[in-house]
Amino acid sequence: MAKSIIDISMALDGSTPEWPGDTPFSYRLSVTKKESGSVNIGEFKSSTHIGTHIDAPFHYDENGLKTDDLPLDVYLTTAQVMDVSGRESVQLDDLDELAEGVNAVLLKTVSWPDRTAFPGTWPVFDPAIAEWMKDKGVRLLGVDVPSVDPETSKELPMHHAMNRNERFILEGIVLDEVAPGVYKLAALPLKIRGGEGSPVRAVLYKE
Repeated sequence: MAKSIIDISMALDGSTPEWPGDTPFSYRLSVTKKESGSVNIGEFKSSTHIGTHIDAPFHYDENGLKTDDLPLDVYLTTAQVMDVSGRESVQLDDLDELAEGVNAVLLKTVSWPDRTAFPGTWPVFDPAIAEWMKDKGVRLLGVDVPSVDPETSKELPMHHAMNRNERFILEGIVLDEVAPGVYKLAALPLKIRGGEGSPVRAVLYKE
C-alpha cells in the first residue's frame, strides 16, 4: 500500500528567515549546463539552524553529542501531533494523552503564520515537559517555531532540560494543516562531522 506523505518542512530559499544575526540561506548555480556542456551544479550557504532543523546537544553544551553522533532511530520513529495552539505558554496539562508506541511529540502552536518573516514571539515551553518525556519514553520533541526557548533567552532552560534528560530537539516544523494524531516521522539530519545542528527534510506518513 502506498504511503500518504505530508511534508512538514520549510522551503529553503532567499525568503527563508534566519535567526537574527545568523547566516541567511542562499543558493546559486555555480556552473551551468551551458558552461559545463553536460550538467548544472549548484552551491549554497546557510546557517545549520535555518528552516526545519535539529539541534544537536553540542549546540548548547560543549560536551554534548555532535550531529554525526546522534542516534538515527530518534528521527525515524512514531510521532504524535498535539494541538496546543492559542497558548502563551505550554504546560504539561496542555498535552494530550500519549498514544501507545509514540516516541516523538510534535507540538502544533500555529504561532508562525508568515514563514518569510522571523516571528516576534512564540509560546514558552515548560521544562517539565522534558522530564515527562523521559518518564514516558518519548525521545524527540518537535515544535513549529524557531526554538524551544524564547529568542532573548541566554539561559536556555528548555534546551538544557532536554539535554539533562537525554531528549532531542526538532525545530521549525510546519504543522498548520496537520490534524492531531499519530503518524510515522522521518526527519534525518545530515551526517556533518563535529556539527551542532542540521537542516532536515521532515515528513509525516501513514502506512
